[in-house]
Amino acid sequence: MSEQALALVTGASRGIGRAVAETLAKQGYKVVGTATSESGAASIREALQAVGAGNDAIVLNIADAEQTAEALKAFLAEHGTPAVLVNNAGITRDNLFLRMSDEEWNAVINTNLSGVFRVCKAMVKPMIKAKAGAIVNISSIIGTTGNAGQANYAAAKAGLEGFTRSLAQEVAARNITVNCVAPGFIKTDMTDVLPEAQKDAILSTIPSKRLGQPEEIAGAVAFLASDAAKYITGQTIHVNGGMNMG
Repeated sequence: MSEQALALVTGASRGIGRAVAETLAKQGYKVVGTATSESGAASIREALQAVGAGNDAIVLNIADAEQTAEALKAFLAEHGTPAVLVNNAGITRDNLFLRMSDEEWNAVINTNLSGVFRVCKAMVKPMIKAKAGAIVNISSIIGTTGNAGQANYAAAKAGLEGFTRSLAQEVAARNITVNCVAPGFIKTDMTDVLPEAQKDAILSTIPSKRLGQPEEIAGAVAFLASDAAKYITGQTIHVNGGMNMG
């Protein structure tokens, strides 16, 4: 490949998104990561430029349709069409269903599902013109199994997997793949703060008896982004230590 391939990774400020961005950068991609704040983008930029000087970061709030359209238009003008798009940005607003507010429901659906639609809407047309591309959407084991207190999150992730299969069918003939990676419980700053009793309860459900590492999710993403996965599309790759074997 004579020209360095470009990758756009949303929600790259920490955890899985940061690991994905850094892994792709180490594999030789020019990576642009996103965060919802200037400080977050600056942190990503610093980390990625330690790997390669051409890497960058932008502010992107996928819950805001207008800001997303403007930011991605500017991204395309400055960086060009990505060969790889990783939709990782997302939020949680957990609550038991009977207590869940409209705001909690709508916020998660708007960000985790509609937000991915917005990003893909901006990126798919130039990918079709380029007749190449790999889109990897970060789902969750919760989209398959459900989880008490996460009806909004489970619905968004299950919807994301259906969206992925449908979009994959529409763009496959244009040499574009669309897949999901569905993590199980991964060791991040979000799981680090859980009480030990809750961690033990989680570990008891995982045949591997450990939490996954962000780099293990990044490895699956990097595979789906690679030429080795060109004939894989519309699939969900589960990375969960055996919690769900479907």
